[in-house]
Amino acid sequence: MGGRVEYEPASAKELLVELKDTAELLVDLSFSAVLHGSDDVAEEVLRLEERMDILQLRARMTLLMAARSPEDAESLAPVLGVVAATEKMSDAAGDIAKVVREDVGLPDAMRAALPEAAESLVRAELGADSRYTDRTLGEVDLETETGVRVIAIRRENHGESGPGAGTDWLPNPDRETTLRAGDVLLLRGPETGVAGVFETVTGVAYDRPAPPEPDVADLERAVDSVVLMKNMSELAVDLAYGAVLFDDDGLAGEVVELEAEVDQLKSRFEAWTLRAAADVPDPVSLRGLVHIATATEVISDAAVEISEGVLRGLDTHVVVQEAVEASDEVVVRVPVEAGSMLAETTLGDERVKTQTGMRVVAVRRAETATSGETWVVEPGPDTAVRAGDVLLAKGTRSGADRLRGLAA
Repeated sequence: MGGRVEYEPASAKELLVELKDTAELLVDLSFSAVLHGSDDVAEEVLRLEERMDILQLRARMTLLMAARSPEDAESLAPVLGVVAATEKMSDAAGDIAKVVREDVGLPDAMRAALPEAAESLVRAELGADSRYTDRTLGEVDLETETGVRVIAIRRENHGESGPGAGTDWLPNPDRETTLRAGDVLLLRGPETGVAGVFETVTGVAYDRPAPPEPDVADLERAVDSVVLMKNMSELAVDLAYGAVLFDDDGLAGEVVELEAEVDQLKSRFEAWTLRAAADVPDPVSLRGLVHIATATEVISDAAVEISEGVLRGLDTHVVVQEAVEASDEVVVRVPVEAGSMLAETTLGDERVKTQTGMRVVAVRRAETATSGETWVVEPGPDTAVRAGDVLLAKGTRSGADRLRGLAA
């Protein structure tokens, strides 16, 4: 990549929102590229990382132009810290993608060891003759019809110049987003649904790669660990931005707890990799797993840096408050009280998602006489909820109030 990045007047609020969305997408895509062994998805991560480099430079320029007094400098310092931590996160996601793109060393059969319920992620370019072309996602209604979601769109804008110009990323396309010929869609969903949507998008049959036979004993444990690292690092990023956007020291504290959990997981994963290396013909083939563990720790450390201003009690700058007002989604931390409707039930029993519209992304389980605090990442309907647990959930402000009501 190259080219000069010059200062242009821009909304700091919009830049921060785009940084947040892009960072979350980068982390998601990088781990997905590893789990699915996808060079195509890894290539999109590296493209997006270049976009992120330009975004963070523009954000720094805009924030520096806004500092006109010592008070401004004091309040903007944590925001600059957010930008710097986001850059670290982006670089770490790029390092994870390069494990796939540059064949650093991964077991060939990782995709074969994925759980049956794991969703596929593919890249597909929208053809001019596709029946989806020039229609909105709401009109196409992909998720209802097929179970497949468009999680991001890369769109080329011809005729522009300059570094990063000519390419738009839409990290969170909604029902109003119109699909155009030439758009690169990142599709996630069940294998059968993805195959049909891919063919409709591109006009070409989906060629599912045949997974090779496992060449490493107990590979399922390694894959489970990578999935868990993905979920925990994504959650840490989510909560870190939530802590900053909503000036919530409770959420910031949860980020610190999660970072400690990721450190322990990294140590266990490295120990497994070293033991497995003794039993494979070519130990170098596992080198990429060590890279992934290291990059995961960088992502969780960056999440703590994002929330550092909140942890230190620094006031949130007005530009972040404006970003809050532009945000449609909140991240909340809800303690479950004894005697509440949620206590001693499951998330499915009380139909939490249906009743509140909130998605519980994690449960921090209260310490018991026999065990310390534990995390349930990506909980499902069967996840038990006990008094003293803390639910971490995403959704609307009104939904958050309803969830608090159930837990009180």
